[in-house]
Amino acid sequence: MIELTLIGIGTGNPDHVTAQAVQAMNAADLILIPLKGPEKTDLAELRRGLLARHLANAATQVVEFDLPLRDADNPSYRAGVSEWHDAIAAAWEHQIRAALGPDPAGRVALLIWGDPMLYDSSLRIAERLGSRLPLTPRVIPGITSIQALCAAHAIPLNAVGASVIITTGRQLRAQGWPPGAETVVVVLDGGCAFEVLDPEGLSIWWGGCVAMPQEALIAGPLSAVGAQIVATRSALRAKHGWVMDIYLMRRDA
Repeated sequence: MIELTLIGIGTGNPDHVTAQAVQAMNAADLILIPLKGPEKTDLAELRRGLLARHLANAATQVVEFDLPLRDADNPSYRAGVSEWHDAIAAAWEHQIRAALGPDPAGRVALLIWGDPMLYDSSLRIAERLGSRLPLTPRVIPGITSIQALCAAHAIPLNAVGASVIITTGRQLRAQGWPPGAETVVVVLDGGCAFEVLDPEGLSIWWGGCVAMPQEALIAGPLSAVGAQIVATRSALRAKHGWVMDIYLMRRDA
């Protein structure tokens, strides 16, 4: 039986790692680190840095592997993601069997950005892996990008007595501002989807690489700071090869 532990590690800041997460790292027989190509080597380096700081168990194997790429040309987004998740589950299985034997048993861990429950596919991939290997999933919660963003700007997530909608850049582009929403948090935005909105009456709190040394924060009326966010995001991506950003928007009272 495999115990598969998904460890939330926050936004990459070593101080985001909880004591529970450190215990799980050191209890693991195998830790898998996915590699996302040469343009995103910094992401793997962040994971290596976390392990260098927190992993004290010399018996724990650390294995890096190339993450399968999603077919961006698939006309069906959902079908493309499903095939991608199957490929990742197969890659996990291959690495586990290679490290722990053809009939593997033990504790396997992956370090997950933010928290595994928030717009992350690791739990779904683990479910697919469960059809290939006998396993028990376990989750160590981590600081989410939403928590880090609100902390960085020192703002509450919600207005008084009001709801919050969490959505993606893809959904915002396709559907616009959610009807009746007062506060909207946008994650997984590949390219400033807020540009499709009428900025009148909207305020935005944006963060790129939140809680990291290269952190960039911008806030204000969307009409006034939208172009600045676009330029800053582009500069971060050009300099580092990647950018993780998130933003919260609120209708003015």
